[in-house]
Amino acid sequence: MAANLKGRHFLKLMDFTGAEIRDLLELSLALKAKKRSGVRGRALEGRNIALIFEKPSTRTRCAFVVACIDEGAHPEYLGKGDIQLGKKETVADTARVLGRFFDGIEFRGFSHRTVETLAEYAGVPVWNGLTDEWHPTQVLADLMTMREEFGRLEGLSLAYVGDGRNNMANSLVVGGVKQGMHVRIVAPAALQPDARLQAAAEEIGSETGGKLTVTADPQAGVEGAHAIYTDVWASMGEEARIAERIAALAPYRVTPELMAATGLRETIFLHCLPAFHNMETDLAKEYPEIREVADEVFEGSAGRVFDQAENRMHTIKAVMVATLGA
Repeated sequence: MAANLKGRHFLKLMDFTGAEIRDLLELSLALKAKKRSGVRGRALEGRNIALIFEKPSTRTRCAFVVACIDEGAHPEYLGKGDIQLGKKETVADTARVLGRFFDGIEFRGFSHRTVETLAEYAGVPVWNGLTDEWHPTQVLADLMTMREEFGRLEGLSLAYVGDGRNNMANSLVVGGVKQGMHVRIVAPAALQPDARLQAAAEEIGSETGGKLTVTADPQAGVEGAHAIYTDVWASMGEEARIAERIAALAPYRVTPELMAATGLRETIFLHCLPAFHNMETDLAKEYPEIREVADEVFEGSAGRVFDQAENRMHTIKAVMVATLGA
């Protein structure tokens, strides 16, 4: 890696330059190749890693655990019932305790202020596994997947369709524009990105050649897109708003027709998971119209969803190795 990220926190992509993000992607590709060849790493040997989870997880938890073990570290899972974080003890006090025991701390939860406080007081690298505002480790995996598919990122177009003001949309805007991509947020007016984020993206794009377009028109929004991306319509903690979101976002469901509207044969489909693409989950049975993507798209040849899921592990490993590794 050209950039020296030793000791840095990884809270949001806004904190990193485009070159630093590219370096993390290069390291991710190298670590993936090493794992595929059967070579075990030692970059985190002897390290102890705390994994704090306010929100449950499949990919984030498993990616951090396997990435730690692959490079010789010991991961310790700390669920919301395991420690006193924010209950009998302040976040700052918990941070100062865990920083004495562990070499690095991952946090996945609700308030972004919590992970910022951990970083402020822990004295060791802190990594954001997801907050209500940002999901940077996911977007690293998304960028890696597109890089593997197309051989480049600069000049590619990515259309995010659905809830355009959630943590995924925020992070894709920043990560994509920093890599010189054309990011389109395709969402109804009430669910479009904050004006401050749009202004920040414009400023970033003036330096990188990247661009952000925001539109409520699904057909126009996906035209020429190399990738169409979506997420569930109600994020964790927003379950009470499902019916409202279905009414607002039904025109934004990713269907075969919407995929065809890109006009490109090479367009791929991306999703951060979990996805409501069929009727096999309890929530989908209760709300049949909640499906943000048609099963034909999710299971079709354009899908790269499980490539993204695997790449969570490689990119998370790269973040830990770059900021903490030997």
